[in-house]
Amino acid sequence: MGDAAQVLDAARARGWRIATAESCTGGLIAGALTEVPGSSDVVECGYVTYSNAAKTRMLGVTAAALDAHGAVSEEVAREMAHGAWGRAGVDLAVSVTGIAGPGGSEFKPEGMVCFGLATPTGVITETMQFGALGRAQVRQTTVERALTLLLQACDS
Repeated sequence: MGDAAQVLDAARARGWRIATAESCTGGLIAGALTEVPGSSDVVECGYVTYSNAAKTRMLGVTAAALDAHGAVSEEVAREMAHGAWGRAGVDLAVSVTGIAGPGGSEFKPEGMVCFGLATPTGVITETMQFGALGRAQVRQTTVERALTLLLQACDS
């Protein structure tokens, strides 16, 4: 909760609002933020878009991106973050899409998570390889990284 509280304080200091767009974490990032009392002045909403259809319907992720790169890709993370940012009308939106496990493939192994961060100046993406830590730990590590990205954006 400490990292979430720091994110909220930093966003509050700038007068910023936040949205989340989550796949593999299933709402855990929004949950971490809203666990902190008083978070309602910063957190606008969270989109849990587990299926590809939901990513398209709720966030505007294109079929072209999904077909060309797959749901677990920086391209889809970019479109998820941008969609949440625009649709929610917020200052910051973070997105995550990944393989929490068990399973995966040679090219998209368990523990691979793609992040997107939409700000007023654009969208950045990154891919992290957390490894086969087990489903719960991949999801928790993903939440921690997403909070770090939000905090860095607020402090920049």
